[in-house]
Amino acid sequence: MTEEHENPHEPRAVVRHRRRWSSVWVVPFVALVLAGWLVWKHYHDKGPLAYVRFSTAESIEAGKTEVRCRSVRVGIVEKIELADDLQSVVAEVRIDPESEDLLRRGSRFWVVKPRVSASTISGLGTLITGAYIELEPGDGPPPVHHYDGLEEPPVTSANVPGLRLTLVAEDAGSLTAGSPIYYRGYEVGRVERRTLDVDNRRVRFDVFIQDTYSDLVREGTCFWNTSGIDVTAGADGFKLSTPSFQAMLSGGASFSVPKGGVAGAAVNDGLVFPLYPDEDAAQKSIFVPDRRCLLFFDQSVRGLTVGAPVEFRGIPLGRVTDISFENSPSGDSRVPVLIEIDSDVLKKAVENVDQSQDVLAEGVRRGLRASLSTGSLLTGALFVALDFVPNAPPATLTKSGEFDVIPTQSSGLAQLEDKINSILAKLERLPLEETLDKFGNAADEIAITVKDARGAIDEAEAALAQAKKLLARDETQNLTAELEATLKEVRGSVESLGPNGAMQGDLARTLDELRAALRAFKTLSDSIEEKPNSLLFGRDSSGNAQPKAKKK
Repeated sequence: MTEEHENPHEPRAVVRHRRRWSSVWVVPFVALVLAGWLVWKHYHDKGPLAYVRFSTAESIEAGKTEVRCRSVRVGIVEKIELADDLQSVVAEVRIDPESEDLLRRGSRFWVVKPRVSASTISGLGTLITGAYIELEPGDGPPPVHHYDGLEEPPVTSANVPGLRLTLVAEDAGSLTAGSPIYYRGYEVGRVERRTLDVDNRRVRFDVFIQDTYSDLVREGTCFWNTSGIDVTAGADGFKLSTPSFQAMLSGGASFSVPKGGVAGAAVNDGLVFPLYPDEDAAQKSIFVPDRRCLLFFDQSVRGLTVGAPVEFRGIPLGRVTDISFENSPSGDSRVPVLIEIDSDVLKKAVENVDQSQDVLAEGVRRGLRASLSTGSLLTGALFVALDFVPNAPPATLTKSGEFDVIPTQSSGLAQLEDKINSILAKLERLPLEETLDKFGNAADEIAITVKDARGAIDEAEAALAQAKKLLARDETQNLTAELEATLKEVRGSVESLGPNGAMQGDLARTLDELRAALRAFKTLSDSIEEKPNSLLFGRDSSGNAQPKAKKK
């Protein structure tokens, strides 16, 4: 037997055991991958969710209400549920995958539905198509998934170029979202939103000025309310301001650089301006006083109000800021009135005053006094008038606390009141009662006379009525013809008595006979006078006449 020795250098085969995979496992693996892809694709195709909080779910329906951006559908409301605080609702909005980029910081959501207000009517188209949620994309970085929806749609889109400012007012008035903003009566913008600043007790208005007119707003610009009809009564009398018809309905505001103001540089977004109640208040806002003075009046200041003007010979140089006994020393019954003035205006009116001199002190030394004057007889409003009084008692500018005290004098109205009181006292000394009694008696007599006159007039009217009736009768109407006939007869009778009348001859003969009878009677009378017995014995008998026996 042959013994074989192993050779260490002889090559030897290495047996390796290979692990063999079955191809059957490929199928579940592919299925798993496919399922994962399908799941990913499912959620990817669904798009992201956004949670929008509204105060109510009015006009919003899950599964029906669409989300649109510029009228293009970009999502749908999937679910609506109450918020945890029960004070609002949260709408789960599914945004389409291709519109996922719209969910940015600054994006805004609001419900588009029919809205009717004094200034606008919008959303009428949704009466047919149904309400939807409008999405306005912001300009911040994505993604953002939680939003607070707007209860009112914004007046202008955030993407519209223009100037966005904030106005702050003490009172909202009738200015609302959508109210126009005017520059010299031309509409250049809108109020976008009105909110109440609870912390500062003021009303804030977000306004939008169109980009074309944004350069009109400068530093030094003043905004004022032009809503409604403004009727004011003050020292300047009654003032009536009427805006445009649209502003009367929806309110409005105007702006400009007040007269005497300085227009500064252009402003940027977000700047805050005060909103004044009217144009006068805006104009007065540029007034910059440099002196505050006290005036003590010995008369009533009824009619003088805070804000009343302070004038020097009709030129405004200040205003009244306070009327209160808080500024009066204890025990002083005079009424203190605090004013603020611009002494530079007064300096121009006082002659020969150096720059180093105090114009107010120098003016008081020369007779400058304050008085109350009537601004309007209709309203009884007063204002403070400063003027130099001739022969004024010597006085100097004094101090009361931190304020300068300007001497005062009684106003013309107070002097007039004294004169009226003097006249009334004189009237009281007059015998008014006796005079009034006489006047009463005279009045009674006048009344009686008037009564008699009225009776006479009544009788005259009655007689006139009778005359009218008489004239209206047929007999009276024929009276004219009868009178004419009578006159004609009279005229004929008179003519018959004329030289050519028929009675003229008869009258002549009668007169001749009468004349002959008179001559015979004269002869007889002469005979009787000469021989009275001629009546018994005849004219030719002797002196011894024989009586004649009576014939048998």
